[in-house]
Amino acid sequence: MKADRILPAEAAAIMGASPQFVRVGLQTGQLDIGSAVKMSSVWTYNIQRDRLAAHVGRNIDRELEALREGKG
Repeated sequence: MKADRILPAEAAAIMGASPQFVRVGLQTGQLDIGSAVKMSSVWTYNIQRDRLAAHVGRNIDRELEALREGKG
């Protein structure tokens, strides 16, 4: 996994929401933090760091680091 890639589960933890909320919000275009593309039967998500940070209104770098180190 690329270090810059933000997973729906990580975005959900930062937002205080469920991963399903993030996935469905991206799929329907109701959550403007990135995009979702359906390839065959599998969805792929592209969550943009700057849009997620703007959505929650704070710098998310430390939160992401803590989540990735298992401290989140």
